[in-house]
Amino acid sequence: MADPNNLDELTRALAGARRGEEESFGTLYRSVQPGMLRYLRILVGDDAEDVASETWLHIVRDLASFRGDGNGFRGWAVTIARHRAMDHLRHHRRRPVLTVPTEALIELPGRHDTPTGAGESISTDAALALIATLPPDQAEAVLLRVVVGLDAESAARVLGKRAGAVRTAAYRGLRRLAQLIAPATGE
Repeated sequence: MADPNNLDELTRALAGARRGEEESFGTLYRSVQPGMLRYLRILVGDDAEDVASETWLHIVRDLASFRGDGNGFRGWAVTIARHRAMDHLRHHRRRPVLTVPTEALIELPGRHDTPTGAGESISTDAALALIATLPPDQAEAVLLRVVVGLDAESAARVLGKRAGAVRTAAYRGLRRLAQLIAPATGE
């Protein structure tokens, strides 16, 4: 089975999926779905799985017209997810809400040297709850760069911003997350 995190494997899987190979499409799905779902949870809360399903229907429909490699596919898929999420929010006329109990934040780790180290050591739910407290531009930048794994240029295309603005927002968001984690642990 292909490693969904290897870009060469992802590019080969993309070519196979275009030819209709089910296993190749599965590789694409396993590579993109977890990060995309976490991203959608911040945007649309409990409706994330529904929006992700709509996203994959759109991806399947338009896969033959996509031009690019594995990394480009990741960015394209997340762009579609973001558009579906914004449509969903407009339709329901509401802002995204992440409902994670405060108790999930109690057992946070000790101090870490880097914002990345802090992000890696807390549970997914607690991390998403903390990310949801960031300003929207920082939250989306952190999600796209760290959770989804996009480079700055791909994340910038998803958000319609410059790569430098995305790098800055991600840096500020990660720095803020590290500050939130350190006081909560009492260190």
